[in-house]
Amino acid sequence: MFETLNARLNDTFARLRGKGRLSEADVDAALREVRIALLEADVNVSVVKSFLARVKERAIGAEVTKSLTPGQQVIKIVHEELVVTLGAERVPLVRPAAPPLVVLMAGLQGSGKTTTAAKLAKHLKGKGKRPLLVAADLQRPAAIDQLEALGRRIDVPVYADRKGKAPKVVKAALKHARAEGRNVVIVDTAGRLQIDEDLMKELAAVRKVADPDEVLLVVDAMTGQEAVNVAKGFLEYTDLTGLVMTKLDGDARGGAAISAREVTGRPIKFVGVGEGLDELDVFHPDRMASRILGMGDVMTLIEKAEQAYDQEEALKAAAKMRDASFDLEDFLEQFQQLKKMGPLQQLVSMLPGAGAALGDVQIDERQLARVEAIIRSMTREERRNPKLINGSRKRRIAAGSGTRPQDVNAVLKQFSEAQKMMKAFAGGKSPIPGLSIPGTRRKKR
Repeated sequence: MFETLNARLNDTFARLRGKGRLSEADVDAALREVRIALLEADVNVSVVKSFLARVKERAIGAEVTKSLTPGQQVIKIVHEELVVTLGAERVPLVRPAAPPLVVLMAGLQGSGKTTTAAKLAKHLKGKGKRPLLVAADLQRPAAIDQLEALGRRIDVPVYADRKGKAPKVVKAALKHARAEGRNVVIVDTAGRLQIDEDLMKELAAVRKVADPDEVLLVVDAMTGQEAVNVAKGFLEYTDLTGLVMTKLDGDARGGAAISAREVTGRPIKFVGVGEGLDELDVFHPDRMASRILGMGDVMTLIEKAEQAYDQEEALKAAAKMRDASFDLEDFLEQFQQLKKMGPLQQLVSMLPGAGAALGDVQIDERQLARVEAIIRSMTREERRNPKLINGSRKRRIAAGSGTRPQDVNAVLKQFSEAQKMMKAFAGGKSPIPGLSIPGTRRKKR
């Protein structure tokens, strides 16, 4: 979502880094470029003004003029003030005085509210909680069916009563949750195509019965500033404790995510980063600011890896890499673990400097799927010892994977080169002539 903004800001910062000293005119010129970039990214005008005013006040002060690296210091200031704009600190879900934690999900139709309710249930289940989903959206015919289907996928029970009224359903669901020892209740409320009196009356009635600890408004980041306007509209009728921005993996310009906190005064608590039920991330303002500025998001990448990877298996794979015995069987296993972390393009974007290094390069997930299909079409013996694969075996593998023999050749060649590199590292040598590997020493002759 932030690719265009990231590219524009990086171009501006590159010019700043090249200057040994920065005049006020240099700062003004850079901030003009930042202003244009933010407005083009659909950031709220008042948010842009206050953000740039704070940056300028610090950028023309002593902390920049006396710095040995003034360009880097300005970038640091921009990062710090962007963190403030996004909310300064992560705001977790509240801890109720007594269970269950009751979360009311609100939002317009099409914002991803029902799916987000299931994603939140899965996220909290992964934290050791025992959630219950409540189908209180009785306006949309398929809403209950959708929530029940999602509940089955994540193995979380759904409380529903197709003939009841929403407040009565919620009241009965809370009683059921306490009886069953469920310590989180997530209520999916009705939505509309627009904010209207009927929607707000029903939400108020459900809220009165539920007495929620959290009221989270789900807004679609793809709608740009309209998402912020929706949040402001809901705030006129009901108090919200936080926002959930969905579709942050889309190709919209991202201004809503930057504007939402400052315009509404409510923290963003979660962001939806994909269609999968495990693609809901806790919102960290500092990490989001780093990603917007192309500094990566290593902490989120590490957390995703910790969730996806079996620690014992990872240690075994690392040992095999060190002694260069890593084979295609191991590669396939690691590939499966990597897929659990999410789309590869998204993971690469979390690496510091990846945007500048890769530019407009797109990772073709279909090509990765073809590689997986080729390896899966091999026998276990072939995966463990690729030297067994002769011409007839290549034709069989190609036929089984829906590819060509030359595609099989390409995979085998790439894996062979990777094995050579592993052996070089294992032996303390560099695969690149003239480059030494840190932590290793050459043997004396």
